[in-house]
Amino acid sequence: MVRIALFSDIHGNSIALDAVLRDIQAQGGADVYWVLGDLVAIGPDPIGVLERLSGLPEASFVQGNTDRYILRSEQPGPTLEQARADPSLLPIFTRIAQSFAWTQGAIAASGWLPWLEALLPEHRIVLPDGSRLLGVHVLPGHDDGWGAHPALSEVELKSLLSGCEAEVVCVGHTHWPLDLRVEGTRLVNLGSVSNPFPPDLRASYVILEADGSGYRVQHRRVDYDREAVIAQARRARHPAAHYIIQFMRGQNSPLWSKDGH
Repeated sequence: MVRIALFSDIHGNSIALDAVLRDIQAQGGADVYWVLGDLVAIGPDPIGVLERLSGLPEASFVQGNTDRYILRSEQPGPTLEQARADPSLLPIFTRIAQSFAWTQGAIAASGWLPWLEALLPEHRIVLPDGSRLLGVHVLPGHDDGWGAHPALSEVELKSLLSGCEAEVVCVGHTHWPLDLRVEGTRLVNLGSVSNPFPPDLRASYVILEADGSGYRVQHRRVDYDREAVIAQARRARHPAAHYIIQFMRGQNSPLWSKDGH
């Protein structure tokens, strides 16, 4: 039997990551770790996160869209052009730019950029029963966009998973745990280690156990000291401290829930 611990969307939150790693050990440990992207951006301790991840045994890593933003000096919307067209967006654009610049500076100064650059877009293995397991950050063939969330229709899910060549697809990105079957494919969203959405603000991850008879997926939720994360962000004078605090206190909601998509 093999036990795989899968998690994603740590977002520079070493306190939440520590809680997840402790829970994995409390559940009997893992033979293999899969970490599916968005490792460092936004949170107050990106270096602590990378130090912990690089020390994991038998670990495979996937690059998330925010990891790519750090490497390419990019950022999520609104774009500069959108902010110029609508000046009300300028404060949001500025705060996001400051946040990503802060993280990029920390990563560059500590020498971690080559490690982040080496991350791959996907990871695949064949489980003992012959099922093909695929891990990506957003969706197969997509490294950005809406990702896998509960507002997707079955037709949309079928289209997004078409040609993935896997019986089990594990993803992150939307911070929303899911476990769906779409024809011959099982789609598992791991949720997020950091920055989950209400009502459940606990860190989320998955343990997958597999042997010759099949595989079993278990979603886990782990509480952690969110006020300690807030204090850490304030001590660091993080430019996104207000945004971090909103997540830690359950004051943010997913964009796809706001416009019905």
